[in-house]
Amino acid sequence: MHDTEMTMSGKICLVTGATSGIGAATARALARMGATVILVGRNRNRCAATVEDIKRATGNPCLECLVADLSVQDEIRRLAQRFRDNFRRLDVLINNAGARFFSRSLSADGFEMSFALNHLGHFILTNLLLKELLTSNHGRIINVSSSSHRSCAGIDFDDLQSERDYDGKKAYAQSKLANLLFTYELSRQLDGTGLTVNAADPGNVLTNFSRNNGWLSWLKHILGSLSSSRLVGPQQGASTSVYLASSPDVEGVTGKYFSCGQLAESSPPSHDRQAAKRLWDVSVELAGFRTAVD
Repeated sequence: MHDTEMTMSGKICLVTGATSGIGAATARALARMGATVILVGRNRNRCAATVEDIKRATGNPCLECLVADLSVQDEIRRLAQRFRDNFRRLDVLINNAGARFFSRSLSADGFEMSFALNHLGHFILTNLLLKELLTSNHGRIINVSSSSHRSCAGIDFDDLQSERDYDGKKAYAQSKLANLLFTYELSRQLDGTGLTVNAADPGNVLTNFSRNNGWLSWLKHILGSLSSSRLVGPQQGASTSVYLASSPDVEGVTGKYFSCGQLAESSPPSHDRQAAKRLWDVSVELAGFRTAVD
């Protein structure tokens, strides 16, 4: 690594969903900037292999992997404890992990998977690591959302677990809207602390996203993406998260939505403060917290 690339030297960053696609590209970019990067993934072997690959590519030895399924609450709690056992501070948390499920399935805790993985898991992880984030000087939280949130007219609190007429695209869009409501509500609760939280839309990225639904479903996803907009690679898709994690231009900026590296306006339902507070309270209850942010 060249000195001119060491803009994140001394920073500790944690990236979820970091073994492939946008997450791996994000971890690689931050490592190239000199950060200590903790990669989170579900598969131990894949996580370890990704760490070694990034070490070789960047020359940065300061990478570690932590294994957890972010749809499982007990695993999230163990993940947070393992982090605390090794680090007293967290400078950047990038909540990147996510998936779309064409068929309705439930997490180990009994929640619909899109909601459990894409929203609730990151809600829990963020709150469990808030002390370490607040210990940082100008810590940053980045929640990876998606333009698909625009197709959701609001959170269906009467059917939050999508039990009626399940539609994978709708469930995914609702979870991405939840990412934004969480981002905006958390930024309000953190006002004055110096810890910022923003949302990133990576754009239309060519990755293995949706391959969990099978090869045919993944191919349909790719063809649908090609017909709607221009596909970009994981490195370009990661650029918004990397920008929000590292750029001095956004120091102190909080409660905003960035799309493809630019400040953007999210949908009107994402700014519904009453819905954001209700989602926060429901998430606290489902997470088994007495309270979250004090």
